[in-house]
Amino acid sequence: MNERKLIRVADVMKNDAHIIDGMDTIRDAIHLMKENQVKTLIVDRRHDDDEYGILLVADIARSVLAKDRAPERINVYEIMSKPVISVPPQMDIRYCARMFNQFQLTRAPVAEDGKIIGMVSFTDMVLKGLYDLY
Repeated sequence: MNERKLIRVADVMKNDAHIIDGMDTIRDAIHLMKENQVKTLIVDRRHDDDEYGILLVADIARSVLAKDRAPERINVYEIMSKPVISVPPQMDIRYCARMFNQFQLTRAPVAEDGKIIGMVSFTDMVLKGLYDLY
């Protein structure tokens, strides 16, 4: 019987997630993305009962660049997605990939005990996870 190696989200995720305030401008977000060479920012919760949001570079392209809007006049909260779907670090990457497919995601924050501890993407799962299986 062929046993498959179990690879968890924690094994392939990026261990940092860059967080921005929803009141910051898109210009601030672009600077943070460029400075850290990331395509995704997590939008911080306003209080303990709030939920995290997510801002993708694609959101900026669709809602700001394509509509010729001024990045310094738009707040992050205006174009972010909220609530964000997160995954636990102990999840098998095969189930994570299925969830991404089901919800049409390309990346998601990794959350443990209500705190964001990293980010995972299809790229991470394929190049760091699936690649190691073969």
